[in-house]
Amino acid sequence: MASTQLSRRSLAALTDTELEILRLLAAGHTAKSIAAELGRSESSINERLRDARRKTGIGSSRELARLLDAQKIWNKKIDLAAQGSGPDTFGQALTKGPKWSKGKIIMLVSLPLVAAGLVVMAAISTDQAGSSQSTQAEAMGTSPLVGRWSLDVSRIPPEERPQSVTIEFDTSPDGKWTTHVEIVDPDGTRRYAESTARPDGVSVPLTGNMAFIDTGSLRHPEANTLVVTLGKAGKPVSTRVYTVADDRQSMTETIIWAGDGIPKLPTTHFKRIG
Repeated sequence: MASTQLSRRSLAALTDTELEILRLLAAGHTAKSIAAELGRSESSINERLRDARRKTGIGSSRELARLLDAQKIWNKKIDLAAQGSGPDTFGQALTKGPKWSKGKIIMLVSLPLVAAGLVVMAAISTDQAGSSQSTQAEAMGTSPLVGRWSLDVSRIPPEERPQSVTIEFDTSPDGKWTTHVEIVDPDGTRRYAESTARPDGVSVPLTGNMAFIDTGSLRHPEANTLVVTLGKAGKPVSTRVYTVADDRQSMTETIIWAGDGIPKLPTTHFKRIG
C-alpha cells in the first residue's frame, strides 16, 4: 500500500505509545528489544502493534513503520495528538483538547524541558514538615531513601504488569550511593542493574542484564529526593525522580522519558520492605 493511502484520520487514531513503538520498529528494533527499551512486556508491544495495524489497515507492522517513517509522522506527533488519539495505558497526551494555533504549537515544542524542570523543582520543594524531615535525616547522616523498596504492581495495567520490581539504595561513608534494581517479568525472567556513584551528576557504568541502559548518574538535591538519569550508548533514556513521603514508608517515582515529544510524566508507587 502506498504511503498516500494512509489517511489523516487513521494516523490521528494512533496513540503516542503506538507511534513510539512504530518509530523504534522503523529504527530496526524487534518487539523483544522494544519491550526492553520501554520496560514493558513483549506481549503488550505486540498487542499495540496489532491495534496500530487495525487502525490503519496495514497488514504488516514493519511496512506500517516504514510508511510512517517515510512520511516523517514522528515530527507530526503533536499535531496528531491535538486532533485526538486513542486511550493510552500510562495517561492521556498533554496536548489533548481543542485544536491549537500555530503559535501555541510552537510554544508546546519547548515544553518538554520546561516540564522536566518543573518535575525536578516540585520534587525538591518540600513543605515545613518535609524540610524538618530532611534536616533531621541529614543530622543523622542517613537519607530516608536508604533501604529496599517494592513496586505496587497492582497499579500497573494487567497486560504490562511485571511479577515484581524492587529497588535498593545504600550509601557508604565516602558519600557514594549503590543502587540495585531487579525486575521479574511476567514470564519469570529476572533482570537487574546495579551502579555505585557519587550524587554529582557524573555518569557511571551499570552492571547487569538490562539491555536498554548502560549508564546512570545521580543527583541528591534533598534528603528525601534522588534524581537518577539513565542512558544508553551515550544518549539519555529517562530521568527518574524518587521522593520519599514523610512517613518514610512510601516512595513515588516520576519518570521523564527522553525524546522530542511532550513528556507524560508517569508516576509509580513503591512501599518500603527493608
